[in-house]
Amino acid sequence: MGSKGLLAVLIIIPIILVIAYISISNHLVTLDENVNEKWAQVENVYQRRADLIPNLVETVKGYASHERETLNEVIQARSMAQKASGTGQALTTDAGAFGQLQQTQAALSSALSRLLVVVERYPDLKANQNFLTLQSQLEGTENRITVERKRYNEAARKFNTTIRKFPYKFFAAGYKKREYFKADAGAEKAPKVSFK
Repeated sequence: MGSKGLLAVLIIIPIILVIAYISISNHLVTLDENVNEKWAQVENVYQRRADLIPNLVETVKGYASHERETLNEVIQARSMAQKASGTGQALTTDAGAFGQLQQTQAALSSALSRLLVVVERYPDLKANQNFLTLQSQLEGTENRITVERKRYNEAARKFNTTIRKFPYKFFAAGYKKREYFKADAGAEKAPKVSFK
């Protein structure tokens, strides 16, 4: 190989390395932004649920004013869930904050379930069109939460896998692993059904 060939190799190798670096960096940014977008959707459906709750509580209040304890639990759980909400990467990379968010959202779901049990005692309320509409919207929102959490977990898995793979791991020093949504404690046990 002559001096021209050696010079060509010395010029081409750095160019290839720069192109590879740019490509890997851009891919990591794309994956990171995808996780952020999926997280924003989770927050969006959480907000939708939080927005529906005051209307649901007010509708139930008109029929079941003496059920104050249950109504207050729902209001408190909503407040705690909204306070626990964080944003983006700061929350999704902090296991403690992410776990706290999951706990507050589970408490809100539990309070809403108790509220719906109370509603069963009021046939007039169950027939009220406003209540039926709110209940339908809330059920739809709960389904959306499940779907968006699943999509977030998929994006987080892809991101977490990529930042650990060769050669990405050498370029991913500024990126942190994202947390996953996990099932609520006790979810592995099937509920007991009794027709007594």
